[in-house]
Amino acid sequence: MAAPSDVADPAVVLVLGNGPVGQTAALLLARWGVRVVLLDRRARRDDRGSKAVCQHRESLDIWSHVGAGDRIAAEGLTWDRSVILHGDVELFRQGYVDAGISPYPPFVNLGQHRVEQILDERIAQEPLIDVRWGHEVVGLEQDEHGVRLLCRRAPAGAGEPVLLAGAYAIACTGADGEDVRRMLGQRIDGVTFPDRLLMCEVRAALPGWEHERRFFFEPDWNPGRQVLIHPIPDSTYRLDWQLPPDFDLAAEEADGRLDQRLRRILGEADYELRWRAVYPLRAGRVRRMRVGRVLIAGDAAHLLSPFGARGLNSGVADAENAAWKIAYVVRGWAQPALLETYHDERSAAAAENLAIARATMEFLVPPDEAASRRRRALLSAARTDPTALALVESGRLAESSCYVASRLTMPDPRRPDDARPPSGPAGDAGPGRCLPDVPICWEGATRLRQIVRHGITVLLAPGMESRAVAVVRALADLAAPGPLRVVAMRELSGPVVPALGAADGEVWVVRPDAYVAAIVPAGGLIGQSQPAAVAAAVAAITGLGSLGTR
Repeated sequence: MAAPSDVADPAVVLVLGNGPVGQTAALLLARWGVRVVLLDRRARRDDRGSKAVCQHRESLDIWSHVGAGDRIAAEGLTWDRSVILHGDVELFRQGYVDAGISPYPPFVNLGQHRVEQILDERIAQEPLIDVRWGHEVVGLEQDEHGVRLLCRRAPAGAGEPVLLAGAYAIACTGADGEDVRRMLGQRIDGVTFPDRLLMCEVRAALPGWEHERRFFFEPDWNPGRQVLIHPIPDSTYRLDWQLPPDFDLAAEEADGRLDQRLRRILGEADYELRWRAVYPLRAGRVRRMRVGRVLIAGDAAHLLSPFGARGLNSGVADAENAAWKIAYVVRGWAQPALLETYHDERSAAAAENLAIARATMEFLVPPDEAASRRRRALLSAARTDPTALALVESGRLAESSCYVASRLTMPDPRRPDDARPPSGPAGDAGPGRCLPDVPICWEGATRLRQIVRHGITVLLAPGMESRAVAVVRALADLAAPGPLRVVAMRELSGPVVPALGAADGEVWVVRPDAYVAAIVPAGGLIGQSQPAAVAAAVAAITGLGSLGTR
C-alpha cells in the first residue's frame, strides 16, 4: 500500500458495506458534513427479498433525520400487536405503546429491499457520498494517519486494484463479512443452532391477518417447531418456518412439498411465491466493536436470531452511534477518545440483545428430548396458567438500548439506575435513556427529537429562570466546540415537561443521538453546583472532561 502521506484524507470516512446499516451510517455522516466513500463488493443492489422485514419506531426516527423515515413509515404496513398461539389456541396478545407521543407506530413491516431503495434515493441526492459498487476489500491497514483499503474491482481482475483511504472507517459488511472481521483480528463468538429458517415471501389474500404479527408454537402444519407470519404491504406475507437441519429447499421445490407446505397456511387461495431463502440460526458477537480507527456495526459485529426483529434495528442504532461520534472527531468537536464509547455502549447493547436472542433460541430449539418434553408441558400449561405463560419465549421485540453505565452518562441518584426491567421496555425518561419524542412548535420543528439531533442540547425546565444565566456562563467558559444549544422547555409549546417527568429547576443535557446524558437538579450533582455539573456533562461528551468510570 502507498505511504500514509500519499493517500490519507483526514476529511473522508470509509463505509464498508452498502446494506441498510452502511447506508444509514453514510447518510448520517453526510448530514454532519462529513465526506463518505461507501463501497460494496457486490456489483449492484439486490432487488428482491424481504429479509429484515420489521422496522422499529426508533429506526424510523433515525431515518427521519436523513429524510427517509416518513416515507418508510408511510409505505410500510403498520401493526401494533403481536399474537402468540400454541397450535390453534391463542395464548396472549401484546400491544406496544410509546412513553412519549411519537409520530411513528411501534413497528412497520416493509421488505428490506424496499428500505434499501428508499435509502438509495436519498444517497443519490447527497453530494458528500461517493458510492463504489464492485469493490471487494482484500487489504486493510491503519495507523495514526488513517485507514487504507486495498480493493479488488468486480468482475474479478477488472483493472488494477484500487487504494482507498480516509480518516476512519465503519465496517458494515454483514453476517458474511468474515474477511474484513479477520483483517481486524475479530471473529463472531457464539453458537449455531442445529435448526434452519425457511423464509418465503408470498402474495395472497388472507383476510383478518393484515395487521398482526402471528407466532405459532407447534402448529399441526409444522409439528414440534415454530412458524412466524408477518404481513407486509401489497397483500404480501413473510412466512418463516423453523425446520430441522436436514431440510432441503431444492428437493421440496422439485417434488411439490414446498407448495404443500404453503397450502397448509394459505388453503386454496391463489398465491405468488415472490422470494424464498434458507438461513442458519446463529447468535454471537465480536469481542471488540472498535478496532483502532475502524468501528464494526450491524451483522458484521453481532448475529441475532430473527425472532424479535433485533438484527437490522440494532444495526441502525449502531450506525447512528458510530456516525455522530466519528463526525464529532473528524470535525474537531471532540477528542478521539470519544470513539471508545462506541464500543462501550454498542457492545453492551449487543450483549443484551444476544442474551435475549439466546434465551429465545434455547426455548425454540431444545437441546434434547427431555428439554422438548419440558417445553411441551410448559406450553400446555400456559393455556390456563399465567405463571407458565410468563416463561414462554417467543422473541422479545426490539427496544431502544439503555446507556446508563456509559462514561458519557451522569448518574442521577433520584432516578433508578437499572438499565431495563427483566421483561419489557425501559422505564421512565432518565440519564442513559433515549429522550421520549413529544409534539412541539418551535422554530419550524414539530417534535422534540428534531431539535436535539443537531448537536448537544441543554434543556431548561421551568423554574430555571433565575439560574439560567449562570448555566449559560458555565457553558461559555467551557468553550466546547461544535453545535450547542440551550433551550427553555416552556418555549417549546408542547407537553414536554409532563412527558419527560421533568422537575422544576432541572437541566437536561441531551446528546446528538437524542440520549439523555444528565439531568441536573437545582442543587447540582456529585458535589458540584448545577452550572458546574451541566458543564461537566457536556465536557464528558466532547472529551474535554470525564465523569470517571461507573
